[in-house]
Amino acid sequence: MNDQSGTAPMIAAMIARARAAQAIVDNYSQEQADMLALAAGWAIMEPARNRALAELAVRDTGLGNVDDKIVKNHRKTLGLLRDLRGAKTVGVIADDAATGVVEIARPAGVVAAITPSTNPGATPANKIINAVKCRNAIIVAPSPKGQTTAALLIDFVRAEFAKIGAPADLVQVLPAPVMREATHELMRQADLVVATGSQANVRAAYKSGTPAFGVGAGNVATIVDADADLDYAAALIARSKTFDNATSCSSENSVIVVDAVYDAMLAALVRAGGVLVTVAEKSSLQRTMWPEGKLSPAVTAQSAPAIARLAGLTRAEFTDSRFLLVEETGAGSDFPFSGEKLSPVLTVYRAADFAAALERVRAIYAHQGAGHSVGYHGHSDAHIMDLGLHLPVARVIVNQAHAIATGGSFDNGLPFSLSMGCGTWGRNNFSDNMTYRHYLNITRIARPIPERVPDVAEIFGEYFGRHGV
Repeated sequence: MNDQSGTAPMIAAMIARARAAQAIVDNYSQEQADMLALAAGWAIMEPARNRALAELAVRDTGLGNVDDKIVKNHRKTLGLLRDLRGAKTVGVIADDAATGVVEIARPAGVVAAITPSTNPGATPANKIINAVKCRNAIIVAPSPKGQTTAALLIDFVRAEFAKIGAPADLVQVLPAPVMREATHELMRQADLVVATGSQANVRAAYKSGTPAFGVGAGNVATIVDADADLDYAAALIARSKTFDNATSCSSENSVIVVDAVYDAMLAALVRAGGVLVTVAEKSSLQRTMWPEGKLSPAVTAQSAPAIARLAGLTRAEFTDSRFLLVEETGAGSDFPFSGEKLSPVLTVYRAADFAAALERVRAIYAHQGAGHSVGYHGHSDAHIMDLGLHLPVARVIVNQAHAIATGGSFDNGLPFSLSMGCGTWGRNNFSDNMTYRHYLNITRIARPIPERVPDVAEIFGEYFGRHGV
């Protein structure tokens, strides 16, 4: 693997095995494709295997915590399977008599799945389930630290595939040690790339020459409006910010609170488990988190007490803290707390009113996080619409725990996913939550229908009426 000259043949052999397996399932019925998805889902949801994957992920990556990863593996997979139930991915999936167009679902082929160390079990499982539901083969390219978890997951999937007589090579994983050259070569040789994780991997996916879906950077900001239920909002923010030690790109990084409720909201966040750092402590924390101007992996997805210890913060309150609160006044490279922190450290801004809060979010996203999403706690429909109409975001999450809601939840209508497109704002080619539809080719049959040629006056009538011929 360290010999780059041997990388291309190794990947080519994996691709060949994947194509042979995919050729078999290309002839599967819808019922058989559904069984593939269910088998892959049970591979991670079966409680003993779920725990084994969660424990291995935390042990080998050092990120997050076991209990939350178990919850994530279970909920995200169960929700995805709910969304996929009844979804047509084989044969005719639409037939419109009015247009004469019939749509036929076709596999994409061999999918290269680039997955992050923050979710080394849940994200590969999500991609595997979507891929096989659409009769694709899939090869997972995990982060180096996440390889053991991904490999164990693939073993579990293959064990379930054996029960239903499905080809094992439909699902594969790059062997350890995972090298950048192998990941890039896989992207070049596959038929489709779905990349979640670092922006370096996403950019490499776009440059690979293979059709690719990649996600944008997270740096979620949430607005707390004057009419918000403050303790409820604080509880939701705390739950989101601390879940799996903030490994999610959907975890809040900044909270912008309108002036009328700023002090009360700060107190509510403290009641929810936050500890407000002093000016001196903020300086020490900043030096620890960005020792050379770049976020330190030593703090990524660690607990708040662990980060406090690293920063030399010795007050007794930090021992039992759930998250750290840092007050800030600016955004941009000179204000590192305005960026993504991937840790239970929450930046708090004061805004004069809602309009000022919206502009603060805009400034933050001009620095980092454009396209992803924004949170809102309050009850003004007009303000909610303002966010959707004026901010560069693909999602507005209202009165919910953001990290749990953005990728789909049982109490909102977004599809379950661990890959969120950020649109052109985030330099992505899609702004949806990634679903099975992104893993399909669709063939369209067009039959002749009676001509539907409109009269010119019908098309231009309103224009001519207002502006003349």
